[in-house]
Amino acid sequence: MPEHLPEADHSWEYVGYEPDRERLREALCTLGNGYMATRGAAPECVADTVHYPGTYAAGCYNRLTSTVAGRRVENEDMVNLPNWLPLRFRMYSPQGDTPWFTPDSEALREHRQRLDLRTGVLERNLTYEMDGRVLAVRQLRLVHMGEPHLAALRTEFTAQGGWSGDIEVEAALDGSVTNSGVARYKQLNGRHLIHVNSGTDAPDTMWLRCRTSTSDIRIGLAARTTAGTGTVHTATAHEPLRAVQLMRLRLSPGSPGAVDKVVALYTSHDPAISDPLHAAIDAVGRAPAFVDLLESHTAAWNQLWQKAELDVPGAAGGILRLHLFHVLQTLSPHTAELDVGVPARGLHGEAYRGHVFWDELFVLPYLNLHLPEVSRALLLYRHRRLPRALAAAHDAGRRGAMYPWQSGSDGREESQQLHLNPRSGHWLADHSHLQHHVGLAIAYNVWKYCEASGDIEFLHTKGAEMLTQIARFWADSATYDEDTGRYRILGVLGPDEYHDSYPGSPEPGLDDNAYTNVCAAWVLDRAVRVLAELPPPRRAELCERTGLDATEVALWSDVSRKLRVPFHDGVISQFEGYGELAELDWDAYRARYGNIRRLDRILEAEGDTVSRYQASKQADVLMLGYLFSPPELAGVFHRLGYELDDETWHRTVEYYLHRTSHGSTLSGLVHGWVLARVRWEQAWAYVQEAIEGDVADLQGGTTGEGIHLGAMAGTIDLVQRGLTGLEARDGALWLDPVPTPSLAEYGFSIRYQGHWGVQIRVRPLALEIIVPPSDMPPIGVRLHDRAVSVDPGDSVVLRLREP
Repeated sequence: MPEHLPEADHSWEYVGYEPDRERLREALCTLGNGYMATRGAAPECVADTVHYPGTYAAGCYNRLTSTVAGRRVENEDMVNLPNWLPLRFRMYSPQGDTPWFTPDSEALREHRQRLDLRTGVLERNLTYEMDGRVLAVRQLRLVHMGEPHLAALRTEFTAQGGWSGDIEVEAALDGSVTNSGVARYKQLNGRHLIHVNSGTDAPDTMWLRCRTSTSDIRIGLAARTTAGTGTVHTATAHEPLRAVQLMRLRLSPGSPGAVDKVVALYTSHDPAISDPLHAAIDAVGRAPAFVDLLESHTAAWNQLWQKAELDVPGAAGGILRLHLFHVLQTLSPHTAELDVGVPARGLHGEAYRGHVFWDELFVLPYLNLHLPEVSRALLLYRHRRLPRALAAAHDAGRRGAMYPWQSGSDGREESQQLHLNPRSGHWLADHSHLQHHVGLAIAYNVWKYCEASGDIEFLHTKGAEMLTQIARFWADSATYDEDTGRYRILGVLGPDEYHDSYPGSPEPGLDDNAYTNVCAAWVLDRAVRVLAELPPPRRAELCERTGLDATEVALWSDVSRKLRVPFHDGVISQFEGYGELAELDWDAYRARYGNIRRLDRILEAEGDTVSRYQASKQADVLMLGYLFSPPELAGVFHRLGYELDDETWHRTVEYYLHRTSHGSTLSGLVHGWVLARVRWEQAWAYVQEAIEGDVADLQGGTTGEGIHLGAMAGTIDLVQRGLTGLEARDGALWLDPVPTPSLAEYGFSIRYQGHWGVQIRVRPLALEIIVPPSDMPPIGVRLHDRAVSVDPGDSVVLRLREP
């Protein structure tokens, strides 16, 4: 765990230099603004086994073909854009033979870096010593939250110990970068940038332009590099793939010399520009000085924090604020203007190739109550790709919309055909594209967004269209079984991911995955309900456009009541036949390997397969307890003709607790959420694991490849909704706080149906709600045993029941 400054709640600090942890720190010190982000890499270092600079623009993808295991494989990746950071320095020598300072050099004496969460500024403090001369370096970095195309770097040099003399500074824009930040992708083609050119526009301004090889996205980058008094000499030394500017600064004892580098980045995806390079040069020429940029950047962050207030005490609160910081700079208000989805690993690295999975299921519930305009934009990303989902279903012989498990630029299926087991070195067939439940997550998010925001217009237009086509897909995927009188869904994968086929079966897919079937029943019911509530003209228009008729809607209603849910030994079965699989000797494998989170890789390397065992990578059946409150889940089961009482659900939870390896950062989060209402102390252990998943890199090296955005957002939402029981349902806020001895008091603010800054604070046996003044109608609040109404400008303190 990192060492914090005294104001631990609002900063993140690392003291000392640890090469083995550098990539983790780079990911956690990433700065972004929703449009672009830059890893917290040292500007004086190039990409190597220790350091990995990376700058990514949301939605900037490119497709390359590689040869893997004798097969040609095509992959689309979020592109590592030209590196704007490079700025290195050394003691000046006429011969140019002194070494450049880096944290890896023997001259390093001190190394500290601090991320200020309030202002979005990364500060680095370094001290070097060479031949008795001590050079102190202070560096401030920002990626502007108010002006999304701008970033800036200030580097201050101070001669300590009474010496004076010259230092040499080299600033550059580097277009030689590749996508090489994930070790298991090293065999794949990673050179996405072509036609790299560089030049100079003015004495202090250099530029670089290039384009992606297949998607043909043009990229323009410009940097204005200036120094204060003490500048002795400046020159350019451009290289084929790098724009380079050289400076010589004269330092006097105790008098800092500063170099400011202001950068602008544009791509041909940006609106209202003619040429990305011209836009970048113009923007950097008009950009104010570093001090003014810092002031406006800080003001923009202050406004954003006002929309996302979070007050959780202790070390957990500090990490949660770090999580919230990364969520806000990945999906900021600027995101609302972009055609992008939720990148599972943020804009922080190249793991998962920057693809969009189902992680919005864990992200949007938070955004719905703080930045609903961003939630809406993320759902529009899915709506724009509805035609591709319709085509995918048609190609598979299905009706409706079949959304891809992995999505990128245009919504085609980006899931891998092969994946590497780094433990065995084997390339294995990848069947994850059968996780069609991603469509259910999209439908769920449409409904929940509209409930929280009150955006009926979206629900009655684009939302209704997505719900209709997703429901159509699942109704068409269900087959009627005469013997049982129930519908079945065959040949899919659930969230578990360990099990992609039955033992010995040559065909991938599983039957009657409980999570999939229950969610499909819920989505079908919601689609029927939305159609019934549509104004007649809109319903007629939708039916005409989609070919929907009353017979099909009646089928949906029937399927929603008769989908099969398998059980065994008095618990819900993860899928048909799960209870017949062999039991695993968990103790033996833990004793032999210690960390068995990726049990699938361990067993495959042994010549075995996890599909033979009752072992899950992450929550699957228990995901139902994450999506639905206990009464709501029991209601879904009752509608299906099953009775799910507390005893059966608790028995199910207990059963899978002992059969899950938690190979995903989402798993501990879901388990903590589900357990919170029955065994808080055990739940808190899972919650702590979820909170520390990235900062402690519990998955063993994965955080350095990019944060786990869903897990970060999920931990914040655990405080917001999981512990409070907060639901936006039936036109009211429903609350049912969990007694939390480990977290006695906490609070946050939300935006609810036009009310800004509604404050909710939970104390022992008391709940306070403060509604700021406005001309909006009162907010209805419902607890388990009462209902109250809170007028704008008023507050209410509600006594809670004893635990």
